[in-house]
Amino acid sequence: MDYSVKLKAGNDFPALTATTLDGSEVKLGEPQGDATWQAVFVYRGKHCPLCTQYLNDLENYKQAFADAGVDILAVSADSKAQLEAHLEKLDISFPIAYGLTEEQMKTLGVYISLPRSEQETDNNFAEPGLFVVNEHGKLHVVDISNNPFVRPELGALTRGLAWIRNPDNHYPIRGTLDY
Repeated sequence: MDYSVKLKAGNDFPALTATTLDGSEVKLGEPQGDATWQAVFVYRGKHCPLCTQYLNDLENYKQAFADAGVDILAVSADSKAQLEAHLEKLDISFPIAYGLTEEQMKTLGVYISLPRSEQETDNNFAEPGLFVVNEHGKLHVVDISNNPFVRPELGALTRGLAWIRNPDNHYPIRGTLDY
């Protein structure tokens, strides 16, 4: 059997960068502003209507993430031109980056797919992944899927992160047992 390498909860989040439309390099997992955590949403790209919907839905939860002290960033393997075209269908105000390489996808442990045709996209792309990085640079929450139909429900996710972040709950990183 073949097994892919997956990031382990509790480990340091890898040092990875992508590019925003203004040409700035952004470090994945490094929160911006007043937030001390960051949720990195890996999405399939412009070609995926479910990603478009999910990113637009994510905008509606931006304040709930902020209230929990969690910054959000979306990233894909799209090119700059693909992201620029995708923005015509997006109504978002959170940072979005492009240029995720296949090597970076492997480092993150996301599933990687081949395009079905040139009409879909012209490059291999990542299937959805979510990586929530805490104030210590540790992977606190991870969710990966091999298709666009299975992703965290954003209301449950924001409520869960608020609960985890509440110091009264003393909630540890889960899933750290070695086997």
